[in-house]
Amino acid sequence: MNHPGYLKLLETGELETRSGLMKSMLADCVLCPHQCKVNRLKGESGFCKTLDRVVVSGAMPHFGEESELVGRGGSGTIFFSYCNLRCVFCQNYEISCRGEGRETSAAELAVLMMKLQNAGCHNINFVSPSHVVPQMVEAISAAAAKGLRIPIVYNSGGYDLVDTLRLLEGIVDIYMPDFKFFSDAAAEKYLGVKQYGQIAGNAVKEMFRQVGNLDLNEEGIAFKGVMIRHLVLPENLAETSSILEFIAQEISPDTYVNIMEQYYPAHKAAQYKELKRKISPSEYKEALQAAKAAGLRRFVHEA
Repeated sequence: MNHPGYLKLLETGELETRSGLMKSMLADCVLCPHQCKVNRLKGESGFCKTLDRVVVSGAMPHFGEESELVGRGGSGTIFFSYCNLRCVFCQNYEISCRGEGRETSAAELAVLMMKLQNAGCHNINFVSPSHVVPQMVEAISAAAAKGLRIPIVYNSGGYDLVDTLRLLEGIVDIYMPDFKFFSDAAAEKYLGVKQYGQIAGNAVKEMFRQVGNLDLNEEGIAFKGVMIRHLVLPENLAETSSILEFIAQEISPDTYVNIMEQYYPAHKAAQYKELKRKISPSEYKEALQAAKAAGLRRFVHEA
C-alpha cells in the first residue's frame, strides 16, 4: 500500500510544526505572488479577500475529474471560495470572485475530509488552495491525527509561490496545477495578475521536484506525482505550443498533461472579441498535434 507522505511528518511532529509556522505567516501575508503583507489574523484582507478562516463552497465525491483521480469512489473534492487570479473567462466566478460559500474553521474542514474518506473517496482534492495554504495544512494535520490516510491533491491555478510550495513538501502527494498562459502580457490582460507565465513555470518545476511524474497504483488510481491541466483558448491566446514545449523540455516528456477543450465564454468573456466563441475542432486538433511535436508522451484529452 502506498501511504501518503504527510503520515511520516505526522509521526515526527513536523506536520504540526509546519502548520504552526504557516499559520503565523498570516500575520504578514506573503504566501502567494501578490505579496499583500496584510494581517489576516486581525481582519485585514488582501487580493484574495480571505481572512483566517477559509470559505468553502462545497465538499463532495466528484466524478468529473480526471479518471486517475476518480476511480470508483470519486475524488473527495473541497472547493475553496475566492482565488488569487481574476480570470475574465472564469466558469466558476460566483465562487472565485463573489466568494459564495460558508466560512469554515480548520477543525470543521478536517471533519469534511474524514467524511469524504469514509464515503470511499480515493483522495482529498483541494480546489483553489493557493491563498489558504496555512488553513489547509492545519486541517490536514488535524485530520491525519484522526485517521486520514488518503492522498492530498493540490489543485491550483498555477499562480503559486515557490517558497510556499517548499513548505508543502511531504504534505501534498499530487500537484494538479493549471498552466493557463505562456505570455506574461496575455496573462495580465486575461487573468489580472503579473508575471503569470514565469511564476507558473517556476511553480510547476518545484512541484515536479517534490513528487515527480504521476504514479498509479494497481487499480490505475493516482497516489503521487504531477498532473498539469491546460485549457485551449480561441485564437491560440494561451500560446499552447509554447506551454507544451516548456513542459516537455523543462519538466519531463512523461509529464501527465490534460489538454482540455471545454472553453466557453463565461463571466466577462463577452467583453473581449477574441474570447466570445468556443474553440473550433481544428484548434483543438492543432493543440494535440503540438503535444506530439513537443515530444510529450503522456498527454490526455478528457473534456
